[in-house]
Amino acid sequence: MKIQASRVMACGIAILTLSLATYVTANDEHNKYVCSETNPTSICNASTRCGSDSEPCVVDLKRSGANSASVKPSIKNVKENAPFCVKTGMTVTWQSTSKDTGFVLDFGASSPFNAPGAIIGGSDRPISVVAKRPGCYRFSLGACTSGTVYGMCGSVDTELVVSDSGQ
Repeated sequence: MKIQASRVMACGIAILTLSLATYVTANDEHNKYVCSETNPTSICNASTRCGSDSEPCVVDLKRSGANSASVKPSIKNVKENAPFCVKTGMTVTWQSTSKDTGFVLDFGASSPFNAPGAIIGGSDRPISVVAKRPGCYRFSLGACTSGTVYGMCGSVDTELVVSDSGQ
């Protein structure tokens, strides 16, 4: 009886270990950051580039769900919170189309814009800045909706790649 119980336990541990390894591997793939890649500008193409020579890049920032937020650049068929690209010299307008929503964008110690510190705006105050420095930037968005009690604010981290005009 003891031998059978230890076989069952060993089998259970093996299945648990395999399941955990599969989960960790799947999450590592999901959590890859563009900015940690060797050449982050390689993602920049028509389906990831925001703005054009005739239009600025407009990014809609929203609180979504109880504790999350979303970043959605004006790119056709783009997924929320996906990394996106702009060219140096491009005007980026950060705004919220959601009613009564305020936002704070934090690029940390390094920002592609000449804006000192965090970028703070809201549904009644869009903020336009010009991308000055090429590179890959991780940033955090905090979006809050006034008038709600539970889960008033949400946050998300995503990435922005600023590339020279030729890329």
